[in-house]
Amino acid sequence: MRIIVGITGASGAVYGLRLLQELAKLGHEVHATVSNSGWKVLDHECGADADTIRPLVHALYAVEDIAAPIASGSFRADVMAVAPCTMRTLAAISSGLAGNLLCRAADVMLKERKNLVLAVRETPLNAIHLENMLTLARLGVGIVPACPGFYHAPRTLDDLVSIMVGRILDSMGIDNDIFTRWGGFPEDR
Repeated sequence: MRIIVGITGASGAVYGLRLLQELAKLGHEVHATVSNSGWKVLDHECGADADTIRPLVHALYAVEDIAAPIASGSFRADVMAVAPCTMRTLAAISSGLAGNLLCRAADVMLKERKNLVLAVRETPLNAIHLENMLTLARLGVGIVPACPGFYHAPRTLDDLVSIMVGRILDSMGIDNDIFTRWGGFPEDR
């Protein structure tokens, strides 16, 4: 698959980094862009920079590069995920404001009727956030709130990250086995 990944400045940069790592393991062609705030959060939360990201992707584009291939509908991407997705980016995508490459690539996915998945990261949510999510959900966008489950009895932070990244991959239509799926209560099996 040819995949676009965007990383914004919401807390939870580990979701974007882990998503890139999993996609690289699976052998997908990944094109990525990171917002300016996304770079700051990647560094702060993960100690990651462009040198960390480049080996995981086919191409890494500056968020200001509106001439990058992913800015065009003629670029044949199969799916795009934004993980994590700030409420600012959500609002821009919902309003059709393509002020940077990340938002333009998402806008292209919408106009080309391709799969777009947003791992939104904010709490609590206000009515504007919810309305923007509803607007996009009605257009078929996958909204995957960064709310990990606990049914698999996580023991580490990585366990919590795995369930979220696995659910993002599921929403992208990508088979994975990086988390324990619900199989019912043990006494019911």
